[in-house]
Amino acid sequence: MSEAVLLDADTTYLDGKEHHIRTGCGSVSVVVYGDHDKPALITYPDLALNYKSCFQGLFFCPEAASLLLHNFCIYHISPPGHELGASEISSDDPIPSVEDLADQIIEILNYFGLGAVMCMGVTAGAYILSLFATKYRERVLGLILVSPLCKAPSWTEWFYNKVMSNLLYFYGVCGLLKECLLQRYFSKEVRGNVEVPESEIVQACRRLLDDRKSKNILRFLHAINQRPDITDGLKRLKCRTLIFVGDSSPFHSEALYMTSKLDSRYSALVEVQACGSMVTEEQPHAMLIPMEYFLMGYGLYRPCYLNESPRSPLSPSCISPELLSPESMGLKLKPIKTRVSIEV
Repeated sequence: MSEAVLLDADTTYLDGKEHHIRTGCGSVSVVVYGDHDKPALITYPDLALNYKSCFQGLFFCPEAASLLLHNFCIYHISPPGHELGASEISSDDPIPSVEDLADQIIEILNYFGLGAVMCMGVTAGAYILSLFATKYRERVLGLILVSPLCKAPSWTEWFYNKVMSNLLYFYGVCGLLKECLLQRYFSKEVRGNVEVPESEIVQACRRLLDDRKSKNILRFLHAINQRPDITDGLKRLKCRTLIFVGDSSPFHSEALYMTSKLDSRYSALVEVQACGSMVTEEQPHAMLIPMEYFLMGYGLYRPCYLNESPRSPLSPSCISPELLSPESMGLKLKPIKTRVSIEV
């Protein structure tokens, strides 16, 4: 029974339908999976990525797939020009700002006739969804953010992004540009070195980056590098927020800062050891149990035949008792730190 359902969940995820939606700032691709009558979960990836390179690891994790597909219809939004097989966006089209990209989401929700939605984003995508939540609070049920941003770029990040911008402009998606992006996404443990080969997930991401058009990445990078600080807006959010960050992420301090600015009654932080920014790909199992308890607060559960999680590196003994408290499963989530033990 369990195996049949798992297989069915994978099949459902593979049978998504892509929609190209015209919005006020250009066309955007949305890939939809699951039952349209279920609550909506929208996703937004990081720079130069799409759902396949940013969320596939999470959704191909059987336990996470069963939890999410059992409860939600998934709407994977790609930044303009980041979808699979995307052509180069015309230079005549204006470059959207982060405000434009956030407003694009409301057009997508209206297109599908969606009300309030759950949101999941990674780094740049997490920023876009957080900005969306501050502008359209009534349309957001909750936020699941991975290595999020909320401040304007630091001088270090701004300079690093400028280096990537120059590489994209003059050399396209070259080897050095890929290395810059892979350092952004992954920890050194999986990127490898002269003695240890890089992991399969890094190799797969490297191949998928070949599909990106440099000018399309440059447009999104330009928007993110000019983003404003949204800290003040975060203080007014009342939706629950669950933040994941790898302790090797370049944006680790950003995630801690953002958590400190959110209402502590509605937010929780999960730190993952030996992991980079893209927890969804590098350690997706680490997200399972925190997401389960987070979603319990909405009355959402995994199917009863999948109550056990033998593949998950997390167990209740690894989780802060605060996350398991009645408050955390009801109206309030306390700020926590969860360390995931890595088995050798």
